[in-house]
Amino acid sequence: MHGVRVVDMGLSFRPRGKFDKALIIVADALMKILHQYDNTILGDEDNQIPPPSFRLSLPSCLLQDANSTIALTHPLLVLRQKASSLNLGETPYSAALHPSGASVAPSISDKFSLSPDPSSWGAAIEPTFVEPDDYLHNPDPRRDRKLDKGGSVFTGRGFANLGCLFILAAGLVTLFGGYPLIIHFTKKNLSTLGGFNIGGTNASGQIAAIGNFGLIDSDTPKDVYTKTSYIDGSTQLELVFSDEFEQDGRSFYPGDDPYWEAVDLHYWGTNNMEWYDPAAITTKGGALRITLSKKETHELDYQGGMMSTWNKFCFTGGLLEASVTLPGANNIVGLWPAVWAMGNLGRAGYGATLDGMWPYTYDACDVGTAPNQTRNGLPVAATENGDASYDGVLSYLPGQRLSRCTCPGESHPGPMHSDGTFVGRSAPEIDVFEAQITGDPLEGQVSQSGQWAPFNEAYEWFNTTENLIITDTDMTFLNTYKGGVYQQATSGVTTTNQQCYELTGGCFSVYGFEYKPGFDDAYIGWISDDKLAWQINAGGLAADTAVEISARPIPQEPMYILVNLGMSTNFGDVDLDHLTFPTTMSVDYVRVYQDPNNKNVGCDPQDFPTQSYINQYIEAYSNPNLTTWEDDFKQTRIKSSYLGDC
Repeated sequence: MHGVRVVDMGLSFRPRGKFDKALIIVADALMKILHQYDNTILGDEDNQIPPPSFRLSLPSCLLQDANSTIALTHPLLVLRQKASSLNLGETPYSAALHPSGASVAPSISDKFSLSPDPSSWGAAIEPTFVEPDDYLHNPDPRRDRKLDKGGSVFTGRGFANLGCLFILAAGLVTLFGGYPLIIHFTKKNLSTLGGFNIGGTNASGQIAAIGNFGLIDSDTPKDVYTKTSYIDGSTQLELVFSDEFEQDGRSFYPGDDPYWEAVDLHYWGTNNMEWYDPAAITTKGGALRITLSKKETHELDYQGGMMSTWNKFCFTGGLLEASVTLPGANNIVGLWPAVWAMGNLGRAGYGATLDGMWPYTYDACDVGTAPNQTRNGLPVAATENGDASYDGVLSYLPGQRLSRCTCPGESHPGPMHSDGTFVGRSAPEIDVFEAQITGDPLEGQVSQSGQWAPFNEAYEWFNTTENLIITDTDMTFLNTYKGGVYQQATSGVTTTNQQCYELTGGCFSVYGFEYKPGFDDAYIGWISDDKLAWQINAGGLAADTAVEISARPIPQEPMYILVNLGMSTNFGDVDLDHLTFPTTMSVDYVRVYQDPNNKNVGCDPQDFPTQSYINQYIEAYSNPNLTTWEDDFKQTRIKSSYLGDC
């Protein structure tokens, strides 16, 4: 392969015009680029071997004598005289320069460098050379006038061109102007085919199986939509809530039901032996089933269930009743089934929400709101004749947290009295029943109670003939348990229908309570086996001068419903040797009735609001591990005007 040789040229030429100067500048720049490229490709690392150069032949018209010259600043390039061999192993350089024996790649200039003289390409560039299309580029008015004379647009081609333009324009106008108008005036509205939702949704006639979300269950028989009052025998109460539990396989995990929610916690407040788990509650055979099993759950040996309508359904006043088959047998002790109600500001099982709230029902500003129900050791009656297990002390309660004594500006759900003081708020409790096995011989009974604070002296409420009514003294008697340092109880014990137990007949029996909240003519009446068992009137909770407390109202808070089955030695003896597991409490239905002239349904009524306060302290209402308001939940103590904090 021929090598490339360096030519040290003294070639010079004189530029004749702007075009020549531009050509020289371009050629000079091209030389720089190719020279730099060849240095990179062909020069060695130390630049000891000069890169090859090429002769660039310029048109003869540019070349002049050496007297008035412009010299190129780089070696000139010229095409190779012979085509390069395809054998890349050949090289013009000695083996000493490339000890590895590697070949040198051909330069790009070898492939693409052309002479700037078009004549060397075979092109005719003489001015006198005539090309076949020259006449097209040389207008001739005389000739053209003859050719163009007599022309007309009214030809077939002209009409075709104009027609095409017209059709195109008409189509565009119709598409963007006419089509919307045509659609507007000719469109026929689609029929909803009987659908009433937006756009006729679900107009096929099918009914979506989205559950029964009404307050009154669609399975509730129409003939029970009204019920005669157990108390006066004349008022027709109207149904405001019901759940018949007819749909099998219901789940009560959080979010699965519109009104009920099962808890997942240990009920430590009463030292229960079981863990409450939502898995223990379902529906089967047209009834709610709560099962207590000997099943290790969260390191406890037993699993039970508790569910409630907390913050979902509440009622104030009226009749709450449930049709129940009690668990187990009627002569074996240890089970603790219950149906009950509590004020919505306290959530059962969530200790911080109950701290200073349960079981108060109080709307006065005096010593009844103070811790231990005393101030500076007074009154004396609150320090003696109380709970014998606590040296006669009457109360160990921390004081009513949201009392009428709350200082202005403190956190309180409201509302306000006309005198500017807050309404006393709390979480009272009324039990439909807590079932027990007592007596000699043993028989099934239910304890039907109200839990109150502050307490009477020695827990003795005013159970006079005006305030206490027992309809059948052979079936019902006052509970010997009257209270302790954490609660006062007004409680009656009634013998149950002995056939309405899981293992002895399995029938359902109706239990409930009917109440009117407030003072004066307020009352609570308890129902067992569908009959009024006993009744307490508001006078039984009148002011007690011995302990310097004011009257306590029959609960005025919005109340929610709870149903549970568990075990605890706090409630009584537990005969594990004879109890049968698993055991189940069945609930056929839960219904709530109210006076049609005094309906009050909802957990956030205007006169006793709860929602804003619950939202403000939602962590306490969501975390069962927070047991106290101040120590665990880290809230400051509410200031009290009675204690001189304002």
